[in-house]
Amino acid sequence: MKRALIVGGANGIGLAIATSLAGREEVEVVYIVDKATVDPAYQHPKFSSHVFDLTAEDYSFFDRFTDIDTLFITAGFGRLALFREVDEEHIIRSFQVNTLSVIRLIKRFYTRIEQDAAFYCGVMVSIAGFMSSPFFSVYAATKAALKVFIESVNVELIKAGSQNRILNVSPGSIQGTTFGAGKNDLKLTLPLAEEILEHLAARDDLFIPRYEEVFREVLERYHRDFRAEGLHSYEYKEQSGRLKKG
Repeated sequence: MKRALIVGGANGIGLAIATSLAGREEVEVVYIVDKATVDPAYQHPKFSSHVFDLTAEDYSFFDRFTDIDTLFITAGFGRLALFREVDEEHIIRSFQVNTLSVIRLIKRFYTRIEQDAAFYCGVMVSIAGFMSSPFFSVYAATKAALKVFIESVNVELIKAGSQNRILNVSPGSIQGTTFGAGKNDLKLTLPLAEEILEHLAARDDLFIPRYEEVFREVLERYHRDFRAEGLHSYEYKEQSGRLKKG
């Protein structure tokens, strides 16, 4: 990995991945595309920052990144709310940013993903895309669509004879990010960023952080009885203190 494009890299795990890459001697430039700018406190000489709104119709903006060998997409948003409290605009924007933007970007760079030369591509998905997630129904739906899309395209890459894969990174909640009105804290996010980059370099197709410690059991419970696990998830979120009142 020498020249990387991080879409959504101004904050959170995207910023951590960009920072980790920039600290490597072999990396020449890290392009960051985000609707926000990188906080001056986190700037790095190897960062090349660009502002772009992923809800835009015209994606020709990305045609300028002809020299990259790494594409990582971390853009996305969600909020805890019951479906009856979510307005239609939130639904539309959620799919535009969380799902359609990823599919459109992978389409634009697909000839390089499919080629023989190594190309490293990863997407921040979510464990919510693997199971029902009450209070997160729209967000989970956007991520479930991405999960199946990535799995499907990876099969096509295998059949095309390519060694490249799209890495699906599906964590639970991540501390130290701006998701859910949090704040950036690279001390908390850099260790996970390093793990992600290890899987990216290996051209793996799936990485679920804390799988053995947490999510193996959760997914097994879900597959045994998705209704019961959905109710458990609902009650857990109610008791978590993360829901805004009123």
